[in-house]
Amino acid sequence: MCIAPLIAVGDWSWLAIGVAVAAAAAVFWTIAIYNNLVGLRVRCDNAWSDIDVQLKRRHDLIPNVVEAVKGYAGYEKGTLQAVVEARSNALKATGPAAQAQAENQLGSTLKSLFALAESYPQLRASEQFTHLQQSLAGIEDAVQNSRRYYNAVVRDLNTAVAMFPGNIVAGYGGFRPREFFELSDAGDRDVPSVKMDLT
Repeated sequence: MCIAPLIAVGDWSWLAIGVAVAAAAAVFWTIAIYNNLVGLRVRCDNAWSDIDVQLKRRHDLIPNVVEAVKGYAGYEKGTLQAVVEARSNALKATGPAAQAQAENQLGSTLKSLFALAESYPQLRASEQFTHLQQSLAGIEDAVQNSRRYYNAVVRDLNTAVAMFPGNIVAGYGGFRPREFFELSDAGDRDVPSVKMDLT
């Protein structure tokens, strides 16, 4: 007596095709997730470069501001020295967290410098100082815009790295969460405006 096979020979080919299709779908799915993670990492790197460019512009402008103030308030050496040291520390900082801390300190010393400028009417009336202050305010705005974009991209990358199934691909691909670039309170970042009393 012969027992009929449960699966006919032709049915095995359909099963093999199904397994092959599922394996191909898994490979393409993994590639798509990996490519998304690579794209997010590249966007993070580019966004950090944008912040770095704006911070370099800020750092390059600060010696001019210090020189302008020194001409009018030269004996305020403590405040001027604090700005120079904070700038030096900001130039040495690496990574978003250390850079943010250094930039917060620099912003604090700049705030003190501009508050000092309020005590010198001739300095406030100086066209050069006013222009430098406006330039610095424009750079601060650009830093904030770049920071917002960077943090948004970091949020997207960190979410993709943390969530299933991206976390599996991220683990094998060497993707790690990135640090946010957080500056202090917005009110602390604003460059104080100098009121011009020309009378």
